[in-house]
Amino acid sequence: MYVTIPTEFSAISQNNTFTSLTTKSTETRVKAGSYLYYEGDDVDWLYQVTSGVLRLTRLLEDGRRQVIAFGYPGDVVGFPSDHVHHTDCDVLVDATLQPYRVSVLENGDTDPLLHKELLQAALREISSMQDHFMMLGRKSASEKVASFLSVLSDRVGQNLGDYKQMNLPMSRADIADFLGLTTETVSRTLTQLRKSKIIAIENVHTIIVLRPTALLGLSAGNTL
Repeated sequence: MYVTIPTEFSAISQNNTFTSLTTKSTETRVKAGSYLYYEGDDVDWLYQVTSGVLRLTRLLEDGRRQVIAFGYPGDVVGFPSDHVHHTDCDVLVDATLQPYRVSVLENGDTDPLLHKELLQAALREISSMQDHFMMLGRKSASEKVASFLSVLSDRVGQNLGDYKQMNLPMSRADIADFLGLTTETVSRTLTQLRKSKIIAIENVHTIIVLRPTALLGLSAGNTL
C-alpha cells in the first residue's frame, strides 16, 4: 500500500487471488516478526497478500530507514529490479500469502491470463508510487497524515455506523518513515486531528474516523 491521491472513498475488492493454472504454489503462512526476503536477494516468487500486513523497507548508507510501502490484502509484493529484490520485506501481522513464480511475469506462455494480471498489478504499483512521490514532495505534514489515514480507512476501515474504525499495526515511527516525517510530527498531527474531532484515538493501534469528509478534505489541502 502506497499513499495515493484520494479523491473519493470507493469500495475495492482486496481479497481475490489471481486466476492461475500451474504457476502458483500453495499458500504460505508467515509469522509476525519474520522476514519474507531481503534487499539483494534473487527474485524467484511474487507474493499476493491474502491476509495480514507486510512492511517494505530500505536502509540508507548512514543507517536511516525509509519505509517504502505496506502490503495489505490484495497487494502484490516482490516485483524485481534487475532480477533482485530492492527492499527488505518483513511481517507486521501474521500473514497468508499466495506465491506466484516470477517467470510468469517475464514469460506468459504457460499462463497468459496470470501473466496479464501480474503485469496489470505491476503497472498499478508504478502509478501508486508516482502518487506517493507527489504526496511526499508537495504535501504538508497534516496533509500527509490525513492522506495516510484516508487511504487506510478506505482500504481496511470497519464501518461503525457513520464512523470507520481501523487498526494501525505499524508504529508511529513506521508511519513517520513512510511519510518522510519525524515521529514527533506524526504524533502531534494525530493529536491535532483528535482535538478537532476528526478522529478518535482508542489506543495506540486503533483509530476511529469520526468525520471522513473532513479528513479527506484535509488530505487535499483544506484547513482544519
